[in-house]
Amino acid sequence: MPALGRAGVRTPPVPVKIIVAGGFGVGKTTTVRAISEIAPLTTEAEMTEVAAGVDEQRADSLKTTTTVAMDFGCVTIDQSLKLYLFGTPGQDRFGFMWDDLTHGALGALVVVDSARLADCYQPVDYFERAGLPFAVAVNTFDGRLAYDLAEVRWALAVNDRVPIVTFDARFRTSVRDALMVVLEQALDQVLHAQTP
Repeated sequence: MPALGRAGVRTPPVPVKIIVAGGFGVGKTTTVRAISEIAPLTTEAEMTEVAAGVDEQRADSLKTTTTVAMDFGCVTIDQSLKLYLFGTPGQDRFGFMWDDLTHGALGALVVVDSARLADCYQPVDYFERAGLPFAVAVNTFDGRLAYDLAEVRWALAVNDRVPIVTFDARFRTSVRDALMVVLEQALDQVLHAQTP
């Protein structure tokens, strides 16, 4: 239900663009699917033998498709705020699309597989260079972490101001909690920018 604005007129929720980024096969599409209140738009394509040796995934993965453009979903946080989620492709060869996907975004959630930290250097570097507020969300893959969060922070060379949390990309409440951290990070950056 829309919020009441001036003179009791219902106003629609404020649209906020959030990016869901990370390396190949870390759970970005699953993250968007788990929380979207609409059937998410995905641009999944079957993985082929051509990608063998290029797109390396977890040894225990059953993944047969990959995102080739973006994922899109949305979720209403409350009467005043609606998140529009844009999931990036994870392969470096699709990196040319990132500038367009991130244009106008308030913040980003960088999804990480702790067993393959090297796959997440590029997204972390991208958002640091862009100055876009972000949080790192380590996908627990059934409760398993290869490294604890302090080790993940050190390995990714993420400064102490960037939140690092664990979450399970399959569960709506877990994704919601991770997205709330991104919103808090973005608000914190706005407040710091306004402080003389």
